[in-house]
Amino acid sequence: MLLGATVLALGGVSPASAQTPFFVMASTTSTEQSGLFAHLLPAFKKASGIDVRVVALGTGQAIDVGRRGDADLLFVHDRLAEQKFVDDGFGLQRREVMYNDFVVVGPKADPLGIKGSDVVSALGKLATGSAPFISRGDKSGTHAAELRYWQAAGIAAPANTFAGYKACGCGMGQALNMASSLGGHTLTDRGTWLNFRNRGDLAVLVEGDKRLFNQYAVVVVDPARHPHVKRALAQTFADWVTGPAGQAVIASYRIGGEQLFFPNAQH
Repeated sequence: MLLGATVLALGGVSPASAQTPFFVMASTTSTEQSGLFAHLLPAFKKASGIDVRVVALGTGQAIDVGRRGDADLLFVHDRLAEQKFVDDGFGLQRREVMYNDFVVVGPKADPLGIKGSDVVSALGKLATGSAPFISRGDKSGTHAAELRYWQAAGIAAPANTFAGYKACGCGMGQALNMASSLGGHTLTDRGTWLNFRNRGDLAVLVEGDKRLFNQYAVVVVDPARHPHVKRALAQTFADWVTGPAGQAVIASYRIGGEQLFFPNAQH
């Protein structure tokens, strides 16, 4: 398992810790940069004795890692891509874990008047101006959602529609940093936004649209496709995070008293 070996090498694993059972999870930058995993994974290790080695990428890249067999489990947020992964025989089952929502952030002064609860209307207004819009441009779940919103606004190719559109090919934290430094706008998951400290003049301008709902799920990679996959360890996590104990830990994660993720696993 190439990525697993790489993670071990980069992590400087001691001989003692190398004996601890572990599996590799390919996940999103939003779950990592929101601080959720720093809260969630120690609780799982305490309950199970299993380490989780996280490879944090955009959802599209994370799913590609799973397709190659370089991860044992996916924890991502792009329903259609997740189901295709299962339907194509790479994953055992898609299990919903939690949700939060997306928001559009931009300059507090809101020069284009996009503030409100209609994401499609907001993007339509952004496309008429030259104010920067920072797209992750990385095939992540956030990027996939953003493209759906542009499509709904009648803009199939935003990169070719207005000069302010900038695709960074980067994670959520870097995209937010760019928006902050350029006085621009971006779509972000609320969890990463709440954990983001370099806000500068940025504020939430668009929120509350039901289309901004953001579902996360886990999928264990199918060992029938990749026999080296650590199915038992990954399944232990999938069962725990969708069970009462894991769901309670997710619900307890807060920043400034505000809950970042809302568990909704089906028991």
